[in-house]
Amino acid sequence: MGLPDDCKVNLRAKFPKGKKNLITDVSGVKVGHVTLKDEDKNIHTGVTAILPHGGSLFQQKVMAGTCVINGFGKSAGLLQIDELGTVETPILMTNTLSVGTALNALSKYMLEHNQDIGVSTGTVNCVVTECNDGELNDIRGFHVKEQHILQALAVAGENFAEGDVGAGTGMCCMGLKGGIGSASRVISCNDKDYTIGALLLSNFGIGGNLRIDGKLIETELEKKPEKGSVIVVIGTDLPLSDRQLKRVAKRAVVGLARVGSFLGNGSGDIAIAFSNGNIIPHYSEEDILETKMLHDNAMDKIFEGTAEAVEEAVISSLYHAGTVKGIRGKVIRGLSDYL
Repeated sequence: MGLPDDCKVNLRAKFPKGKKNLITDVSGVKVGHVTLKDEDKNIHTGVTAILPHGGSLFQQKVMAGTCVINGFGKSAGLLQIDELGTVETPILMTNTLSVGTALNALSKYMLEHNQDIGVSTGTVNCVVTECNDGELNDIRGFHVKEQHILQALAVAGENFAEGDVGAGTGMCCMGLKGGIGSASRVISCNDKDYTIGALLLSNFGIGGNLRIDGKLIETELEKKPEKGSVIVVIGTDLPLSDRQLKRVAKRAVVGLARVGSFLGNGSGDIAIAFSNGNIIPHYSEEDILETKMLHDNAMDKIFEGTAEAVEEAVISSLYHAGTVKGIRGKVIRGLSDYL
């Protein structure tokens, strides 16, 4: 997926793309959607689940770092990631007013799969991210239920759709229909190939600002202020430390800027980066754990590959989304209408 080779969008790539050109090119990563659509009832919403590896995330945590690029957002779980440098649950995406529902469902999911939580060990830091889909969706209707969260987790796999699906069903981006986008890049270190993958929920920017490969795309102009958001999740199998992953998360801003984002006052722009190349056990009989990390002098190609993957993921979210009529008669056109 990502942008197919024969599409009308010309986006140059310096680094090789992964086999599927998705975040799931990173071994072990899985993604699942539940899409809720009912035009008659103005329902355009859903949930997307990202599993950093296929095992028990609570027992075998992944190193992680975050970057709050602009903090106009209501995501949950970021504080402990910044303190401890790990992710111990799947990462969920949904709409703003469904964060509480998603937290409850994910907490129950984690307790079901880990009988020790809250009994012989501490509680769990569930990670739920959000964007506001109220431009198209009846967000006040609380249409995302706990069973939808559990369904998204259950169907997670290596292949998944992009565009107006899952959490991206009701999102708008750069004055166009936004949603879920993903891309991947292959980076060589010490003669071995590693993968950097990006998956994002695009709901940011204003119409008339979109740039693809540096060229301004002629779309309808918007005179309203920037009030959107974007959630960027970056996954890799590179053995990076939590400090280095925080640095990687910061580079998401480069990809966003390339497509025309200026990180407006009312935009919630959040990035999370994780590595399943470094696993941290919940329990250990050893006081000292052995992990690997890149030499910081080798990080430039990681930063550049990340920026490239994020840039393509944004364009892919637009490319795969169609025109949608939402609540209050709002019509948002897909990128294909302008190509």
